[in-house]
Amino acid sequence: MARISFRVPRLIGRSGMAAALAVLVAASPVAAASPGATGAGDPYFPLQGNGGYDVGHYGLNLRWDPATDRLDGVATIQAFATQSLSAFDLDLRRDLVVTSVSVNGERAAFTQPALLQQELVVRPRHSLAKGDTFTAVVTYGGIPPVITDPDGSIEGWVPTADGAFVVGEPQGSPAWYPCNDTPTDKAAFDVTITVPAGYTAVSNGEMRARPATRYGWTTFSWRQRQPMATYLATASVSHFVVTTGRTPGGIPWTTAVEPALTADSAPALAKLPAMVDYFTSVFGPYPFGSAGAIVMDAPAIGYALETQTKPIFPGAPDELTLAHELAHQWFGDSVTLRRWSDIWVNEGFAEWSSWMWSEASGGDSAQAFFDYYNSFDNTNDWLWRPVPADPGDAANIFNSAVYERGAMTLQALRVKVGDETFFRILRGWATQLRYGNASVEDFTSFAARVSHQDLTHFFDVWLRQPDKPTSW
Repeated sequence: MARISFRVPRLIGRSGMAAALAVLVAASPVAAASPGATGAGDPYFPLQGNGGYDVGHYGLNLRWDPATDRLDGVATIQAFATQSLSAFDLDLRRDLVVTSVSVNGERAAFTQPALLQQELVVRPRHSLAKGDTFTAVVTYGGIPPVITDPDGSIEGWVPTADGAFVVGEPQGSPAWYPCNDTPTDKAAFDVTITVPAGYTAVSNGEMRARPATRYGWTTFSWRQRQPMATYLATASVSHFVVTTGRTPGGIPWTTAVEPALTADSAPALAKLPAMVDYFTSVFGPYPFGSAGAIVMDAPAIGYALETQTKPIFPGAPDELTLAHELAHQWFGDSVTLRRWSDIWVNEGFAEWSSWMWSEASGGDSAQAFFDYYNSFDNTNDWLWRPVPADPGDAANIFNSAVYERGAMTLQALRVKVGDETFFRILRGWATQLRYGNASVEDFTSFAARVSHQDLTHFFDVWLRQPDKPTSW
């Protein structure tokens, strides 16, 4: 890494010094350094994410004590400066108190402003030039807050009767680690979690070392090599029963289930290998190194989440919910929404995929699901409003219309363009945008291009008009 110095040559006169300084200020990229933005520009969550850099890798070294609920962590963040930076922000809730920050091995000044509840402002000793790679190390600790979302649901590091249920969509990740919490800044992760002996800590990806116990504490190390959005990270803890295997197609899988839920979870989880292989046959190669599931007794949560490689469930999952979350590995985890208003490219696709699993496994067809929902008239706001293309605000992103009307949109498209073209669209979408981000408009344009059809009216009535579609 090259740093720009402002040292002025001594063997010049006063007027020459002024001229030299003017040249240095004009020519140096550091001279124009400024703080990165405090948000990534998402209108639903203005303080989410930050500007001025892209993260390539998170190394999280965590220690959690369930007796006190205290979490201590050291986060090592490797990033790339996209502008000249005099300072930059990380997202971290103020409940977690930062005790030190370094940038490139040198202590950095930092603040956690009271008016900005999730901003950690870092000022490196030396400004960073555009194009520099840098490493920030943050040491922090405290009791992680449970975050309440605009729709009233909770997330973050949520204590349970037997551990911690850790989920981040859409804004829970800064409740347990510092990050650039925007879906567009994906990174690889290494997560090491130390917990009291007897507990198991499960994170994304694959275990990179055998668990090691010392002085009554056990350390678990996980690695997620493929890019992951921050909201998809987990570090859940319980007295899990862990089972491993491979799908018939050869994809490794790991399930972690609380003991009291093993029997009730068994029927659905037994179908996990077949589901993964089926979706691989339809959508293209599985995008990650392993698959799996986490099942915990967490009734206060009330929802499952597609945490990357290991979707997490707050109780024994039913078959269709498991299929929904596994389909998210392609639609939501690999191809991820660009902004939260684009939630349809995550949820509508996963919901339709669960219908397709039902069809493929001998249950109701996707068309039967469509016909059922289409039997509801226009007065049923829960189904038809808000519109999937833009739910309107953060409180509506998980509205039923995004899921069910969103899934109906895909089934209607399947009927309109025919199976051969429709599945070519989905497979091409999942393959060509692998590990990327996309908007609703990206998909509608992609579908029109692949199908060679003008789908403007079709997508307008299904995704943007606040009434039940009657003709398309």
